[in-house]
Amino acid sequence: VTGASFVVFNGALKTSSGFSAKSSIVEDGLMVQITQETMESLRQALRDKKDFKITCDKTDRGDIKEYVDICWIENEEKTNKG
Repeated sequence: VTGASFVVFNGALKTSSGFSAKSSIVEDGLMVQITQETMESLRQALRDKKDFKITCDKTDRGDIKEYVDICWIENEEKTNKG
């Protein structure tokens, strides 16, 4: 689990790279590089307020070691109102 001050989603990852997605720590945030198709799916999930999981690994590997999980919560009392 990684805490971050911000998250950047970059939809410029090429399918020919061999990765389904890549994540990296940038300063005190997280950058997630995803394909154009995944970006479209992510946008729709955000519009619909649906959970979304991005697997960050080589496409030819079977074992998943890293992923970014976007989860909507019911209780928003403890979130930053500003």
